[in-house]
Amino acid sequence: MPKLSPLPKLAQSPLSISLLADNCTSMRQLVQVHAHMIVTGRISDNYAASRLLSFAALHPAGDLLHAIALFASTASPNSFMYNTLIRALAASPTPSRALLLYPQMLLQGPPPGRHTFPFLLKAAANAADLPAARQIHAHAVLHGLDSDPYVANGLIRSYGACGLLGDARQMFDELPERNTILFTTMVSGYSQNLCESEAVTLFGEMMTAGIQPCDAALATVLSACARLGGLQLGMQIHELIIQKGIAVGVILGTALVDMYAKNGEISIARKLFDEMHERNTATWNVMICGSAHYGHANYSLELFRRMEEVEIPPNDITFVGVLSACCHAGKVDFAREVFYSMESEYGIEPKVEHYGCMVNLLGRSGRLKEAEKLVKGMKHEVDVVILGALLSSCRSHGDIKIAERVAQMILRVDPSNHGVYVVLSNMYAEVGMWADVERLRMVMRHGGLKKISGWSFFDANDSYTLVDRCV
Repeated sequence: MPKLSPLPKLAQSPLSISLLADNCTSMRQLVQVHAHMIVTGRISDNYAASRLLSFAALHPAGDLLHAIALFASTASPNSFMYNTLIRALAASPTPSRALLLYPQMLLQGPPPGRHTFPFLLKAAANAADLPAARQIHAHAVLHGLDSDPYVANGLIRSYGACGLLGDARQMFDELPERNTILFTTMVSGYSQNLCESEAVTLFGEMMTAGIQPCDAALATVLSACARLGGLQLGMQIHELIIQKGIAVGVILGTALVDMYAKNGEISIARKLFDEMHERNTATWNVMICGSAHYGHANYSLELFRRMEEVEIPPNDITFVGVLSACCHAGKVDFAREVFYSMESEYGIEPKVEHYGCMVNLLGRSGRLKEAEKLVKGMKHEVDVVILGALLSSCRSHGDIKIAERVAQMILRVDPSNHGVYVVLSNMYAEVGMWADVERLRMVMRHGGLKKISGWSFFDANDSYTLVDRCV
């Protein structure tokens, strides 16, 4: 029989058993404390039971299933127990389960308070459940808590997560006082919905109002600068961080590296990356992908090797960057090795983006049969972008047979795609197959397919002009 872990020292003293759970470091110890409370009858004390629930639900070494079982066995859970379990479930992979506790709380438990609604709203945000967010909003109004800063913050986050930025901004604007947390949540809502300009503008209002930005706000607006190409603003924010002496942790450091890398300042990004004391997978990804995008393929691949050496686990984004670097460097064999190692060594199933990189690389290097075989073996539905890249490679290498098969695949996905006929017609013409050229022209005429006019868009004397041109 395995030896049980010793109980915390508190168990040896006459102090309240209710505090035992706070000294636990593992579920093994907690289960012993739980058993002790049952034997002594203290489990009926809700305060004592709530300490057990808190560890099981929220501690990194806890067990959410144990917490749920403990809650279910409690005759009349108090508000702390409801809030604790709702909080834990909201952050779990199944946040909608947190929302199911609320009706039970209304029917059988204590009334919800200012701590209940933020956790419920977090669950609604994580589940992207707009109807739930609206119902919780209505209940917060009924309880007079909709203007509470924590509840209001939860509402703004929920509406932002559901894409209702107008509702989120209305909540934000109607608040009598706005602090750092509220500004950060609204800026994050804009950024998450790819409204980078609005995020940057609101950040400017935050600074004008004299509100000190936190790490999360700075990281968010730096990400917006990265996507906007706002290098100058990003450099100003970097200068602000230096002037204020703000500690640069892994999240803020990653945002800075990302901003410089996406704006093409690879040397600065590299310097910041090398100076970071802690790096996570996202940090390595932004440096690998940024370097690959701007043609620093060998450095990108070197980073991947270093990442493996320090045993930082890669994810699907890592492999997009690595395969992209292989495309730039023409490293077909290494790309093939990396691609097939994704699932076998890392348990990561290749996505459309990974297949796209491989097809592009194989096609450009003239390995058209291998590229075609890869496309046919895709687990995902192949898209026109990948097939179009392969068709373009077929034209570059003059392989009409494969081009004809790829064209048929494109037409099955997109029957109205006239570009297929144009490419094939040009390929036939290049080798003097005029009968096939005429045949395709007949198909286009009888199918009602036309060449679509293209448009040129240019700035002349501060006025924008559209010019119709024939493709």
